[in-house]
Amino acid sequence: MVDDGAPPPKRRASAPRASKTKASTNPDENANVLDAPDALRASPDASGEDEKMDIDKAKQDTDFMENADSDASLSDMSDIESLVKHSATPTNAPKQADRAKRAPAEKDQKSIAPAKAKKDNANEPQFLDPEADGEDEADEEEIQAALSRPPPVHSDYLPLPWKGRLGYVRFPCPPRDCRLTLQACLNTYLRFSNPPVFSSRTCRIASILENRHPLRDPNEPPHATKNRPDKEQPADVRRGQEFVEQLCLANVRDIPKMLRWNDKYGIKFLRLSSEMFPFASHEEYGYKLAPFASEALAAAGKVAAELGHRLTTHPGQFTQLGSPRKSVIDNALRDLDYHAEMLSLLKLPPQQNRDAVMILHLGGVFGDKVATLDRFRENYARLPQGVKDRLVLENDDVSWSVHELLPLCEELNIPLVLDYHHHNIIFDPTQICEGTKGIMDLYPRILATWKRKNITPKMHYSEPTPAAITGRQRRKHNPRVATLPPCPPDMDLMIEAKDKEQAVFELMRTFKLPGFNTFNDMLPHVRKDDNKPIKTPKKKTPKKKTKKIKEEEEEDVEEEEAAEPVQEIIPAEEVGMGGPEGRVYWPPGQEEWLRPKKKVVAPKKPKLPPGKELDEKGRIITPAMKKKMEKEEQNKIKEEEQDAAQAEGEKLAKEVEMEIDAVKGEEEVKGKGKLGKGKGKANVVKADGGKKTKSKVDGEVNGEVPPSAKLGRRASGRAKKIDYAEE
Repeated sequence: MVDDGAPPPKRRASAPRASKTKASTNPDENANVLDAPDALRASPDASGEDEKMDIDKAKQDTDFMENADSDASLSDMSDIESLVKHSATPTNAPKQADRAKRAPAEKDQKSIAPAKAKKDNANEPQFLDPEADGEDEADEEEIQAALSRPPPVHSDYLPLPWKGRLGYVRFPCPPRDCRLTLQACLNTYLRFSNPPVFSSRTCRIASILENRHPLRDPNEPPHATKNRPDKEQPADVRRGQEFVEQLCLANVRDIPKMLRWNDKYGIKFLRLSSEMFPFASHEEYGYKLAPFASEALAAAGKVAAELGHRLTTHPGQFTQLGSPRKSVIDNALRDLDYHAEMLSLLKLPPQQNRDAVMILHLGGVFGDKVATLDRFRENYARLPQGVKDRLVLENDDVSWSVHELLPLCEELNIPLVLDYHHHNIIFDPTQICEGTKGIMDLYPRILATWKRKNITPKMHYSEPTPAAITGRQRRKHNPRVATLPPCPPDMDLMIEAKDKEQAVFELMRTFKLPGFNTFNDMLPHVRKDDNKPIKTPKKKTPKKKTKKIKEEEEEDVEEEEAAEPVQEIIPAEEVGMGGPEGRVYWPPGQEEWLRPKKKVVAPKKPKLPPGKELDEKGRIITPAMKKKMEKEEQNKIKEEEQDAAQAEGEKLAKEVEMEIDAVKGEEEVKGKGKLGKGKGKANVVKADGGKKTKSKVDGEVNGEVPPSAKLGRRASGRAKKIDYAEE
């Protein structure tokens, strides 16, 4: 049980103040502004390789709260540390080994953990993110077990004609040690527009602390190098909060553009990003959204109401109401309160307000499912009524199946989101089989949990990658889906895929769903919906001319300006909307259709004076360089000749040595060699009885010269002489 104790610390109210100079909120221009995939944080909307949680930053629970540079949306990070240790793979093992070699003291510090933390974590299993993509390598036993499972049984029903709504949310492919997922409220086409349109601008806590100091020149806009905050001047908390609020307002102001874009192409279902308000639920740096964001959120809600769009949100995997640790529960209460406030400030009509739900996973098992369910019941009773009205549960692909959550939802009057992909991985084999056919028997009970609260039902659909075999591998989502699930035809269906809106377009093109004729599949290498800056040529300073010549030139310039067509300026509301032809679709694997590759401009060759040449690097060869190159060429030739001579000598010496060894071996076997005494003498008798002969060459017998004589060596008087003629 979790001790209620004191209530969790409340998020402080915002204190907006007009800023003289506003920083750019474009991450391509301002280094302090990060896109959610580039930020290091425990976030439900994080993705990308740089997102992985570093165990050095997490450390222990007591160390994390003292670290102002750690970027977690929740203050407690002890569960993250166990999560990272559990997900460590051979991929990051060399990096950890190198880190241990460079800093042995750091390794000793990590090996020391508080006794209390060890005791608390002893009976607490390491939980996984139910939305993470599984890329772990499976062993042979696991593969064999997966291959031996019964085949799935799918339904042949298709919800056609489609009368429901399709939404999209990004599920990335993070590295194996990354458990940070879910990039919501991100549109690939709008993200690469000029200017970019997205709602996941964020920052680091270090940037918030830095921006508490005034700029070096308050009258000039901030700059990465020329006009940075002056840390020698006193810091002001309100100034740092203004920096965060500028990011928040930029995120909220892009929502109407996304809603209008979706509406133009037949998409009326959107999941809002939890990164819209960075660190809003943080224990130390958290803040209330009202009043600074009330007007902007109300304007976004007005657009959603006019277009009839439904909005949802999805708190992260660390927001758990069944944890046995009080700090985790306090963080979860703050995070749910933040999401409820964000949805309430949209000021949606009654039915759309009821449909704006917060989708939550039950979380870890912590060694005992029954005790975890009891803790969830107890903590759910503590929630404010505004949070209870929006909270819905979703089955996951790690711990909790539909059969385990459905009785709980019926008991507490909580709607249940059915995720088909998760159900095909975690299910009760004693009651149901894998596939989409068996789960249809539970549709009446699942839909009844929604009708009790008069909320439009919602389901999630995704598909595993074709190469996936084991359960962990099948957790990874395919970039696009191939079919529709057997859901009711009026369902709010969220497509969870890496390609986001393109995955929805693919379904529209396949099944001719409403909206398939609103976009075009032509090659959009040239965007006709962006306003690019016009480059004006530099004017050359003219020489002094007479009045007549000046008057004639002015008349010619006026005629040319009248003849040149004026570049059409696209209205702000039409920027990034696909243009009149609707070029917003790109086929699978053809991302360059979305954002063309940059043209590679070859450098121009300089004009050479007569008699000059260029080297390999394109530089003009000077006389000194030419002399140096000739000297290097000569040295290179000499080295090659020396190497060749040395190789030839080694080869000859080896042949002589082999010849001597062969002669010695034959002599020992036959025993016919007769040795002579005296230096330079050859007292050897031929085997056929011939006469002895002596040669002028030392050691030559019967015209045969021994190898030592060939090499110019002096024969030793003690050396054995060999009769080469005999052999």
